[in-house]
Amino acid sequence: MSLVDAPTTPSLSVLIVEDEPHVRLGCVQAMQLAGFTVEGVGSAEEALPRITSGAIGVVVTDMRLPKADGLSLVRFCHQHDAQLPVVMITGHGDIDLAVEAMRSGAYDFITKPFPSEHLVDVVRRAFEKRLLTREVETLRQQLAHRTGIEGQLIGQSAAMAAVRKLILDVADSPVDVLVHGETGCGKELVAQALHSYSHRRDAPYVALNCGGMPDNLLDSELFGHEAGAFTGAQKRRIGKIEHAHGGTLFLDELESMPMAMQVKLLRVLQERKLERLGSNHAIDVDCRIVAATKDDLLERGRQGTFRTDLYYRLNVVTLHLPPLRERREDIPMLMAHFTLLAAQRFNRPQPELSAAQLSRLMAHDWPGNVRELRNAADCLVLGVRNAVLDSGQSTPPSDAGGLSLAEAVDRFERDLIATELQRQGGNVARCAEALKVAKTTLHDKIKRHGL
Repeated sequence: MSLVDAPTTPSLSVLIVEDEPHVRLGCVQAMQLAGFTVEGVGSAEEALPRITSGAIGVVVTDMRLPKADGLSLVRFCHQHDAQLPVVMITGHGDIDLAVEAMRSGAYDFITKPFPSEHLVDVVRRAFEKRLLTREVETLRQQLAHRTGIEGQLIGQSAAMAAVRKLILDVADSPVDVLVHGETGCGKELVAQALHSYSHRRDAPYVALNCGGMPDNLLDSELFGHEAGAFTGAQKRRIGKIEHAHGGTLFLDELESMPMAMQVKLLRVLQERKLERLGSNHAIDVDCRIVAATKDDLLERGRQGTFRTDLYYRLNVVTLHLPPLRERREDIPMLMAHFTLLAAQRFNRPQPELSAAQLSRLMAHDWPGNVRELRNAADCLVLGVRNAVLDSGQSTPPSDAGGLSLAEAVDRFERDLIATELQRQGGNVARCAEALKVAKTTLHDKIKRHGL
């Protein structure tokens, strides 16, 4: 059973703040029948100590209370705990106040009279938000205490646990490693971890991207050259392989390496010797090669665009790095990590991720993988619009002007669910997972909206 399917969390309860006894009793009973732990009080004064106790998961309050109105209570809750959801109960004439309450941090509002099922549905969604924000905070705290390889390669998924284990298993072995993964998966982080946990850790770690570099320049960068080897070569240059002697050489985008260069690299791997460009003298080299690719090199070999002998020479250990869409459970932890780094880099406070934003992050396919997620974190910290984080904040349709706020929200919810159902091919379970709501809640909403 997931968190959102089990609202009766021992440490959290629903607080009903309502001065009319019969309304308060009805709300309390509705919550109890739905399985919530609930308490009812008749004034804001009675509510304050319960809110500050930290035991409340959701507050439901009437807009008009004796001595203090619900708006003041919303502001108090927001100051005490910005993540505490507050649901407002309003009368027909209080819509303007309800809008002001939403601006002050209220989660939602319900207009009297209302069916108990509607109250339960709103509170359940608010409770899910509360549990999500608590989970993100827990992950943030876990991140702060992570050390070693778990701090380098972040993720709680089984896939990332397997990657970390394989790295530790082979880090100190005298073998070259091929890392396969899509663009933006973090292949260089794997190379750095392999270096950090090997006996070569105190020797140089050298990285070179093989893509987008002219052949003669790549040759010089990789193997070095002697003075006069070509026009403009005024002095000797030590290449990356030689510079990485005793340490690790990371070759990114290996699939982009020209065939002639592949022949020279294969010889270095086989003989552990190289000749600088313009020299006949062989130099002993001792470095581990970690090569990364996004392509199927064996298929490239069949097509004649990559040497199969080089592939088999590097394929002693192959480490497959899964794309982010195949380890979505790592997204909250990674996002918390990246927003913390961005806040430190830009000297800004670390922002809180809303439940709606987290839902959009979890539903996105991440073609750019971890690199794209890090970009979203930077945008969040800087307050810049981001296509993923802001995808649900579209402009309301032009005919929405005559709708009440409740009707507009209801329409938006229906459109969002309909769009996600279509995207998931009608699969309710996947739709519920993408929207981060309980499957039973989603079934209720689908039925209510006639989808």
